[in-house]
Amino acid sequence: MELKRVVVTGLGALTPIGNTLGDYWDGLISGKSGAAPITYYDTEKFKTKFACELKNFDATDFLDRKEARKMDKFAQYAMVASDEAIADAKLNVDEVNKLRVGVIWGAGIGGLETFQQEVLNFAEGDGTPRFNPFFIPKMIADIAPANISIKYGFMGPNYTTVSACASSANAMFDALNMIRLGHCDVVVTGGSEAAVTIAGMGGFNAMHALSTRNESPETASRPFDGTRDGFVLGEGAGALVLEEYEHAKARGAKIYAEIAGGGLSSDAYHMTAPHPEGIGVVEVMKNCLENAGLKPEDVDHINTHGTSTPLGDVAELKAISKVFGDHAKNININSTKSMTGHLLGAAGAIEAISVILAMEHGIVPPTINHTTVDENIDPELNLTLNKAQKRDVKVAMSNTFGFGGHNACVVFKKID
Repeated sequence: MELKRVVVTGLGALTPIGNTLGDYWDGLISGKSGAAPITYYDTEKFKTKFACELKNFDATDFLDRKEARKMDKFAQYAMVASDEAIADAKLNVDEVNKLRVGVIWGAGIGGLETFQQEVLNFAEGDGTPRFNPFFIPKMIADIAPANISIKYGFMGPNYTTVSACASSANAMFDALNMIRLGHCDVVVTGGSEAAVTIAGMGGFNAMHALSTRNESPETASRPFDGTRDGFVLGEGAGALVLEEYEHAKARGAKIYAEIAGGGLSSDAYHMTAPHPEGIGVVEVMKNCLENAGLKPEDVDHINTHGTSTPLGDVAELKAISKVFGDHAKNININSTKSMTGHLLGAAGAIEAISVILAMEHGIVPPTINHTTVDENIDPELNLTLNKAQKRDVKVAMSNTFGFGGHNACVVFKKID
């Protein structure tokens, strides 16, 4: 069976550094930090008092007020980003075969704020279980793609992938395979997360996973820096319209890039810590290149998982050196989490969008906030530090890894 080619025809982004695709890209290339003091709740008793929240976002600017009230923030974010991607793709939903349009979404946690609020309400009451009838539909992780399909009438495969921070990269790989194998003509894919909550911040603080650089939030996310002390939590969504190549050509769609392949692996090592030698990361990148029919020397740019944790950054860069050998020093490596923070289940989607736009514009966004060399990191690697770099990017890879040892990788190339 000959596999079908799959291309990207639409993009949508809702991020801490920009609420539209264009604003997100402008924020990336200008090195904008999305980190700031938390505004959603009183942080007085919390170790970490900052995060990468969305700025000036009101769901009712995009969604009907009544419908928005039925959705947790993570689902609202999914709707906004997917609406932008579908519009960007100029996909005429009345002309496509809706039976062959799927929605495959990623979310690591789902409706955390809804769950938190309902439990708090119950705890503060008299013990009578007076729960909101929308509690379960708002909370469940699969409701984001469900809402997208309901709005547009898409009747193809519809589900959520949950693999912690690898979730939306996992979703993209599933979407790629659905089209490759001929099951769909189009899949709306991506991910969303809204975990900047009391429970989210408190839980990650308890694990000692978050930066506590409260005196300087905007510089706290500092991947590869010798003084990094943990990740900065972010929120938002990224959406991509993937489409079978001939289907896209036939309707005259703009093609951003071809999604050439993907890979999955497991560290099989620890609940939260990466393997110190990055063995699972080595395998996922090898799997991705093999799946795409590419050689290591074909790759120009890698957006790393790069969360700004002491162990994770070193392990990933070791893995890159093992997979790419001498060519590793010729690759523009970066971590856009230095600007957006870590969007958990949405990270893979917004970072895939970053590498696609880097190909389109010939500019690799920087890794900001680097001030101190880490002696455990190879100094010959080009980590695109502090300033965007011009680069003709023909092939770009995006890495995403999740608690539990879940590794996912996708690779894109300029269309022939």
